[in-house]
Amino acid sequence: MTSAPLRLRLLNDYEIVVAGLRTMLEPFADRVRVVETQVREEGDRRVDLTLYDTFGSARPDLEHIEELLEDPAAGTVVVYTWNLRSESVHGALERGCGGYLHKSLDAAELVRSLEQIGAGGVIAPDAGLVDDAETAAAEPETAPEWAWPGQREGLTPREAEVVALITRGFTNSEIAARSYISINSLKSYIRSAYRKMGVERRSQAVRWGIEHGMLPREHA
Repeated sequence: MTSAPLRLRLLNDYEIVVAGLRTMLEPFADRVRVVETQVREEGDRRVDLTLYDTFGSARPDLEHIEELLEDPAAGTVVVYTWNLRSESVHGALERGCGGYLHKSLDAAELVRSLEQIGAGGVIAPDAGLVDDAETAAAEPETAPEWAWPGQREGLTPREAEVVALITRGFTNSEIAARSYISINSLKSYIRSAYRKMGVERRSQAVRWGIEHGMLPREHA
């Protein structure tokens, strides 16, 4: 007897991100069915899993995770992120998340992980990845399968996240701290992003970000 597909809620501050994740998972609809996509708002349909994508915040919002865990309709909460810092991983899992998944996973790997979590397992990153935070924060060698703001303009996921944080008014020091990368690495991302965006100054980058969907709905 074939089991019913897992009921999944996708959650992120950016509509393009949740839409991209939904498209990425469509080929696996017989195993994972997206029944809700939410942009920060609390969902109203009961699901098996809530996949919380951290794009635009660089690290998991533990307070928001606690709110999700208190929602009986959210099912098991799974964090989906670039951030593999031990305090973020342990903070999410200790609060009761069923998984902490890195965005280097392709669609098939992501679905397999969700199925394991749906069956009652708990998935955490390899200890070696967590221990090397700077390496874990690096850009993936191959392009992810999901969408993000600025993708059409040539920004990589990391560059886009940096620009999103600039657009929201964070300083370089704040962005580096939130992203767990060095100031030098951050400046490299900024220089590369600015070239692709055709801007030179931060004020121009902020305007570009606003015009290209870099503000989440709550700030738009």
